Amino acid sequence: MAAKSDGAVAAAGPGPEGAAGGARGGAGGRGEAAAAAGDPGVTGAGGPGPRYELRDCCWVLCALLVFFSDGATDLWLAASYYLQGHRTYFGLTLLFVILPSLVVQLLSFRWFVYDYTETAGAPGPAISTKDSGTGGPVISTKDSAATFRTKEGSPDLGPRPEPSSASAYRRRCRRLCVWLLQTLVHLLQLGQVWRYLRAMYLGLQSRWRGERLRRHFYWRMLFESADVSMLRLLETFLRSAPQLVLQLSLLVHRGGAPDLLPALSTSASLVSLAWTLASYQKVLRDSRDDKRPLSYKGAVAQVLWHLFAIAARSLAFALFASVYKLYFGIFIVAHWCVMTFWVIQGETDFCMSKWEEIIYNMVVGIIYIFCWFNVKGGRSRRRMTLYYCIVLLENAVLTGFWYSSRNFSTDFHSLILVCVVASSFALGIFFMCVYYCLLHPNGPLLGPQMPGCICPEAPGPCGPPADAVTSPPRSLPRTTGAERDGASVGGERAGTPTPPVFQVRPGLPPTPVPRTLRTEGPVIRIDLPRKKYPAWDAHFIDRRLRKTILALEYSSPTTPRLQYRSIGIPQELLEYETSV
Repeated sequence: MAAKSDGAVAAAGPGPEGAAGGARGGAGGRGEAAAAAGDPGVTGAGGPGPRYELRDCCWVLCALLVFFSDGATDLWLAASYYLQGHRTYFGLTLLFVILPSLVVQLLSFRWFVYDYTETAGAPGPAISTKDSGTGGPVISTKDSAATFRTKEGSPDLGPRPEPSSASAYRRRCRRLCVWLLQTLVHLLQLGQVWRYLRAMYLGLQSRWRGERLRRHFYWRMLFESADVSMLRLLETFLRSAPQLVLQLSLLVHRGGAPDLLPALSTSASLVSLAWTLASYQKVLRDSRDDKRPLSYKGAVAQVLWHLFAIAARSLAFALFASVYKLYFGIFIVAHWCVMTFWVIQGETDFCMSKWEEIIYNMVVGIIYIFCWFNVKGGRSRRRMTLYYCIVLLENAVLTGFWYSSRNFSTDFHSLILVCVVASSFALGIFFMCVYYCLLHPNGPLLGPQMPGCICPEAPGPCGPPADAVTSPPRSLPRTTGAERDGASVGGERAGTPTPPVFQVRPGLPPTPVPRTLRTEGPVIRIDLPRKKYPAWDAHFIDRRLRKTILALEYSSPTTPRLQYRSIGIPQELLEYETSV
């Protein structure tokens, strides 16, 4: 679910891909986290940055393979149950396939509608230029209905000329075709497939285009990757997780040698869960310039970590549910309530409104039924240790109750299953230790660690402050009633004029610092404090921020930098007034 801000929406014209060009995109490469000493909230979004590589394309193709394998095996198994006359198993299997898919497709189509809809006649920011004292253009947003577009490398900015009737007709036809295509894609439940292919296309375009459009397409690829990773995370824990427990319970209940088709469906669901978690963490780290990117070795270690940990957890659930069905349901509801309360008590701030945050915490509670998922910044070692101690105790109790109902003297098969649960959990913890001790982006846990950001030579606290970004952010802060009513906040007087959410201006003169910084070019100032990892930056979540940033970025001759409001600096509090 996308949070929204109260800032003006850019009435931007089509980008380099046609009518929808200004609606989607990304922000800056993750290889440029530079904060000037005189203006610590500014970071560079231009420069060489990372390049889309062949292994990135292979990762997307593997994700598609996992997606199709999971869906195909579930549908095949449902058809098999129907042909065998097991109508109850058929109904449950099909329900866990169709219902989550419909939810995700509706959310994906809602995002498409918002991104592709042009609010004709609505006020939006326009780009205006004038000479500045520093010799560069001052780009600002003002309430206007004008639109804009510039060619690659052109230093001139201005309103787009009115299209002719023929070109307007062709444009309407293209938009109609896009609407029909997207409607058909989502009706066929292939919205995620489209987004995967689009992310790969944008990444390849970033390799083939010129320097300026290369950065633009790379930003857009990051945005698309973020969308599909969030959609896949939601779908896997609504579909693959309950499907995994259901099929394992049926296998244990039947006993004997497992059938091939249920075993394939179980394996595909398990791999899908592990892959989606690792892919989500990789895209999240790649999107933030204040964090080092996750390597593919680390991503594979995370896949193995979650694969074995979730396998042990699911098998323990299946063993207990095969004997104590009612008590298993009570246990799942109780565990979900405790985990949701734990997440809410941690005071996460991923969404804009209070109710959206509660719904998000409820979804995270579902994830915590099966595996660890970090949702709070800072050191998570103690929280993760406590979580896995609880999981170990629960697995032991659930498996012990099931084993106590078996025949100890003759049932050797039961002992093997208990050993499988224990060894699988141990392997999951082992690969987790391998990831944190050897493959973590910050360096080995037991050795000399690198700073968490990508500027290791910076003195003092690592990385840019929480308000500085070059790549798309995460969520929006919620304001209090006093702030919305115009009361005095942070030393400001009520009734003072509120500046626009976006203010783009040239960077301040560079101050000598111990590292090379990019301080030239325009700056997009966002009147929001930056969120801390592991949350997404606001311009990844808020789609109006996306539209405006992409419009400003595409109209600027040089890639602008993003600057979030710094809460702790009095000058920033006097300069900004919260408008969200």
